[in-house]
Parts: sequence; C-alpha cells; structure tokens
Amino acid sequence: MTMQLSPTQQQILSHAAECADGKLIWFPENIKGGARTKVIESLSKRALITIDKTDWFVSEQGYAALGLPHQETISSAAPDSVKEVQAAHTQKPRARDNSKQAQVIAMLKRPEGATIDQLCEITGWQSHTVRGALAGALKKKLGLTITSDKLPGDERVYRIGS
Repeated sequence: MTMQLSPTQQQILSHAAECADGKLIWFPENIKGGARTKVIESLSKRALITIDKTDWFVSEQGYAALGLPHQETISSAAPDSVKEVQAAHTQKPRARDNSKQAQVIAMLKRPEGATIDQLCEITGWQSHTVRGALAGALKKKLGLTITSDKLPGDERVYRIGS
C-alpha cells in the first residue's frame, strides 16, 4: 500500500533524500515556527522520519512513500572498537575547498587578519552575515578561535588565533 503524502511533505522528504543524505535540513519558505513543528510531528507520527539525537532523518517508510530505495545514513559496518565509534562522532566539520567560508578562513589566517569590510567585499555578504559566520560556522561548528583587535581610530581586525 502506497502512503499518500501532501505536496509539502513530498517536497521536504524529497529534498532530504536527494540533497542531504536523508537529513531534514530544508523546509519551504511558508513553513515556519509552529507550522514547521506540526509538519515534523505529522511526519514522525506516520513514521516517515526518525530522530538521531537532535537531527531528523527520512525513515525506511519515508523512502518507501517516495518510491525510493532506503539509503542507509549511518554506516552499517560494525566498528572494531569503542574508540573508532568515538572518533567517528568527534570529527570536526571542515570548510569545503574553494567556498566562501574557505576564503574567509584564508583571510583570517593572514598575519594582518581581515576587517569586516574586507570579508564583505570578498564574499559579497552583508556585515551581519559575516559576523554570524564568524560566530556560528567558524567558532561554534568548526571550533576555530577567532580573535579581534581594535586600535583607536582603526577598524576592528579579526584573526584566527591559536
């Protein structure tokens, strides 16, 4: 028996299955806040998604509802030791080569560092986006130490510290 999906559910599950290795990372623009919670609850009640710690993934039933073969998101190969499992879970994410994030990191690694204006110029981002990337992607997700200095009358200069 094929499970009927709403157009929104179809979009969300299809995107996760095709673009994000089964992880729900995208929702349509009109699905925010409470509506997003309701969609997730609905998908979960129908066993179309499962949770892995804090992230939602398309379940085997979700792949079947899409008419796709189930794609294993977690390695089915048994690890040789507990240390291998810990190492797999503690690997730091990294910036992709030739991305804007990689360009920002390269500028911050220079001895002279970089100002917000310089980072805005090279990425095309607005200043609040650059600051968000520094605090979120670089500091929190990648675990980099970002330092800043400001001399009187000069702009603040950011660097990747040691």
